[in-house]
Amino acid sequence: MNILIVLTSHDKLGDTEHKTGFWLEEFASPYYTLLDAGASITLASPKGGLPPLDPNSDAPDFHTEATNRFKEDAKGNEALANTVKLSSVKEEDFDAIMYPGGHGPLWDLTNDKDSISLIQAFVKANKPVASVCHAPSVLVNVKLENGDYLVKGKNLTAFSNTEEEAVQLTNVVPFLLEDELISKGANYSKVDDWNSYAITDGKLITGQNPASSQAVAKELLKLLS
Repeated sequence: MNILIVLTSHDKLGDTEHKTGFWLEEFASPYYTLLDAGASITLASPKGGLPPLDPNSDAPDFHTEATNRFKEDAKGNEALANTVKLSSVKEEDFDAIMYPGGHGPLWDLTNDKDSISLIQAFVKANKPVASVCHAPSVLVNVKLENGDYLVKGKNLTAFSNTEEEAVQLTNVVPFLLEDELISKGANYSKVDDWNSYAITDGKLITGQNPASSQAVAKELLKLLS
């Protein structure tokens, strides 16, 4: 099982002075769920090298077994520090692709041409595409060969408007992901804020929030088994 995990390279939270990036739990939990199942994992990002970590995701309140494990994992940290450039990877080298969230993807991966073409290649090859929390933003501009948006008619989830409101970033983010997915024709659904929720529709897997990250990885393993 060769799995590609794609992380954001964007570190600025809109027009504020605050930093953003990827959310640690949304990376660490799937990373170990997949690794412990025997997967070979390659990490990539638009700029390559060390992707920015959202500092809020490293706060004590958000530490989990997986994040604590990653902090002590020299090999994992070396891999993270040396992500390959997204432009250098090819669909045919992998069995699946996964995107962890954090607010960063809203600004870079949503419109990244390499990411969009890569997702198109995975879809065409009928391989799983997984994303969690804000990372389903990587899907909103992906079109199929017939010109339809990939998410049109798909059952999926992502970080909700009410969750964005709860973290007081409704007016900071470039768009509300729930609204954007619905506007592109997705059959969006959600559960109560901060509860785990993952949906699989064909080979498309999405999770609502950080609590959903392990569930997304487990759904991915089901498709690959």
